[in-house]
Amino acid sequence: MQLTLLDWFLIVLYMVIVVAVGLMFRGRAGKSLEEYFVSGRSLPWWLAGTSMVATTFAADTPLAVTSLVVKHGLAGNWVWWSLAMGGMLTVFVFSRSWRRAEVITDVELIDLRYAGRPAKALRITKALYWALLVNPIIIGWVCGGMLTVMEETVFFQPASADAGTFGFWTPTTLAWAALLAMFAFTALYSSLSGLWGVVVTDMIQFVIAMGGCIWLAVVAYTRGGGGTALAARVGENFGDAEAALAYLPSFGESSWMPLHIFLIILLVQWWATCYPGAEPGGGGYIVQRMASCRSERDSFLAALWFQLAHYCLRPWPWIVVAFFALANYPELRLNYLKDSGFDPGKGYAMAMRELCTPGLSGVMIVVFFAAFMSTLSTQINWAASYLVRDLLQPLYGARASEQQLTGWSRWASMVIVIESLGVAAWMKLSGVSIDEAWKLLMALGSGTGLVLILRWFWWRINAWSEISAMLFSLVLYLLSNRPLVYKQLLGRAEPLKSEEQILLIAGLTILGWLLVTWLTAAEPREKLEAFYRKVRPWRGGWGPIAAANPEVASDRELGWALLAAVCGAGLVYFALPLIGSLLFPQLPVSKLICGTGLAICGVILAGLTHKLLGSTQR
Repeated sequence: MQLTLLDWFLIVLYMVIVVAVGLMFRGRAGKSLEEYFVSGRSLPWWLAGTSMVATTFAADTPLAVTSLVVKHGLAGNWVWWSLAMGGMLTVFVFSRSWRRAEVITDVELIDLRYAGRPAKALRITKALYWALLVNPIIIGWVCGGMLTVMEETVFFQPASADAGTFGFWTPTTLAWAALLAMFAFTALYSSLSGLWGVVVTDMIQFVIAMGGCIWLAVVAYTRGGGGTALAARVGENFGDAEAALAYLPSFGESSWMPLHIFLIILLVQWWATCYPGAEPGGGGYIVQRMASCRSERDSFLAALWFQLAHYCLRPWPWIVVAFFALANYPELRLNYLKDSGFDPGKGYAMAMRELCTPGLSGVMIVVFFAAFMSTLSTQINWAASYLVRDLLQPLYGARASEQQLTGWSRWASMVIVIESLGVAAWMKLSGVSIDEAWKLLMALGSGTGLVLILRWFWWRINAWSEISAMLFSLVLYLLSNRPLVYKQLLGRAEPLKSEEQILLIAGLTILGWLLVTWLTAAEPREKLEAFYRKVRPWRGGWGPIAAANPEVASDRELGWALLAAVCGAGLVYFALPLIGSLLFPQLPVSKLICGTGLAICGVILAGLTHKLLGSTQR
């Protein structure tokens, strides 16, 4: 990919803008810890929601979607589409509760809900787990995606070129140099400006990223000859046109996704696993954005906008380019079938290299810079919030001023940057693919999801419930990979698939933490009553606590909220194939059924949203 003067101008202009925004909000971020990590709880819904969308649009995401399409066709995306129900549950059931809790991090909820040494140990453990283990893994695969894009576009070196003439500056070393520069820029503005700078730059980055991806998709669609011609070539290279374009897997005996696996990811995965950005009941940076909103209503609308944009707006521009790559680079599919270790996600970058013209080249490089930096800035700020709010402040914060705390936050951000760079280098050298890392975190967090949901609805859940869930989940995950388990106990010749691991681990973990819950004492009555009065959860599972506090106006619309979540997920699952069928007429779905289902879900959802917002504090 050759960059012209116009392309370089666009890249430099983008860098100047994001640093300027960081400097603009520097003074505001230094006022207090709330200003630094939750923007003083003053974000409007559209800014908070767009920041969520921008964060989850990472440099790795288009590559991961391309890899799934090359491997399994359109239906491969069910690996992440299946999480829509959990996301809608966060919107309609939990978004307002999180805003009422007035926490800075989701881990801080532990201090509101539980008491004593177990609660303190749990809070510190989870803060370290998310900040120093999960967060660097996320940044690692995002860096891997960015390196791949740089190696295959700006620094691409044809196989015919003499590598020796370039000396030290190979495509890989050049890509690493560019990555380090982006790390420096991002660390600068995110550490200086706190969440205000992050969300404002997220807004700019989202507009750039979506506009560029749509532009590239239009070029790919046109160059491919339109939907009919492009789909025909996809079918030829995939080996089966119907399988490549199928919205649902075939479920046959030889299918890559048998029926029981599909049912696990659709009915179990979204509530059983604790995956970053799609935690059951909300968590991580999603909670941080909801906590940053200026009201319960804004928290609700921000989460709703995020879910609709995440599942309905963004996928098809990526999928169109993925289809173009599959249609034009048959080696992507052949190398996957040969299990050669070649990453089929490179197809997206290869398509960029072929399709981009002067101007569009600069825009697409800025798109990936924006996608990478929006995710990186959030991860840095989010992880630092755990280290300061949930580790340092409980231990030393009583003796620290607000200025000292924000100073600690900036240093914590630097620690996160250094560790994440090390993990990124390890993942790149180890050849860990993005979709494999996704599945690893889903399986690792199996079994903890249900206790994170029920702690809002059942007074009997205590700190030991969460502690035991984490321990059981970790131990069972390690055991499930051992031949003793899958060969001797389960009678299988091959290891369990990640989805089967989720089901096994979740079931046994739930039994384990339920037993621990009943064998240990409930939380102190005063702690439970304080939580109930502040958060006002559904009174059905808080019998004795609700009876002692009849004046509390608790949530009484759980049934309507659950119905709205189901309709929200239904809207997503009807919208996705309907949009696809308009782009690709061969897509084996009924426009009438999808359109009718979309209309019914949309009407019901609009009515329920109005009803639920009517009972929400502004």
